[in-house]
Amino acid sequence: MGKGSPMSENSSATEIETSSPAAPASPAKPVAAPKKDESFFGFLAWLVLGVVILRSFIVSPFNIPSESMLPRLLTGDYLFATKWSYGFSKYSLPFSLPLIPGRILASQPQRGDIVIFKAPPGNDIDYIKRVIGLPGDEVQMKGGQVWLNGKAVPKVKVADFTVPVSPNTDCGPGFDSTDSAGKAVCRYPQFRETLPNGKTYNVLDMGTTPQDDTGVFIVPEDSLFLMGDNRDNSMDSRFPAVEGGGIGIVPQANLVGKASLMMFSTDGGAEWIKPWTWFTAARWSRIGGTF
Repeated sequence: MGKGSPMSENSSATEIETSSPAAPASPAKPVAAPKKDESFFGFLAWLVLGVVILRSFIVSPFNIPSESMLPRLLTGDYLFATKWSYGFSKYSLPFSLPLIPGRILASQPQRGDIVIFKAPPGNDIDYIKRVIGLPGDEVQMKGGQVWLNGKAVPKVKVADFTVPVSPNTDCGPGFDSTDSAGKAVCRYPQFRETLPNGKTYNVLDMGTTPQDDTGVFIVPEDSLFLMGDNRDNSMDSRFPAVEGGGIGIVPQANLVGKASLMMFSTDGGAEWIKPWTWFTAARWSRIGGTF
């Protein structure tokens, strides 16, 4: 061969090497599939964590068990409350776990807001009332009318409030009536109040009661004077804080959230063994209402 022989020999050697049989590959080890139990419990843990975060810091559902906030809220209403509106504290967490010191990202409610809070003195039961007095305010009742900082809050008579009689209503003596169709209803005297900031809402005033006239309450720093809209059927800041009774003036640290959206309402007539009553008992017109 000529000068090209070394290249040819190298080329041939390469061909021989590539054509030689390859060593058998070792069998791949099978990948163990995750156990079904581990996958389920992992999913469950993430689900629980997501629900805790949602209910602690974003929104949480609450139900209305009494008539203290008539006419705006009825027994059997279910609503969402925003948890970020007034900041966060241990009362934002399940079982009021003491993991948040004091209040963080705190903000003060406005007069007229409907708030959920832990009721004094026990601070373990959720109540819902309307904000009437802020820190520094002087609040008094005279003849069934709210006085705020020495001025009467306007209170104007409007059409009576009626609600159909159902398992979730209790008319009380003298307030049973019928509507234009002859159906049984509860009929209550209704008034329109307007606070100094322009917030307006309706209240009920059944007649003369001891709580229609009070002394002057001065709201301390970081506290609130709260009242129910059903003025003669509400244990609120007009009464001293007693377990299962009045709530006194409420610390803002007890705030849990702000009423935001009506998610459901029932008149209490549903029965589990009669599925059609799940629909007939719903108060459809109330669902989706805002505050």
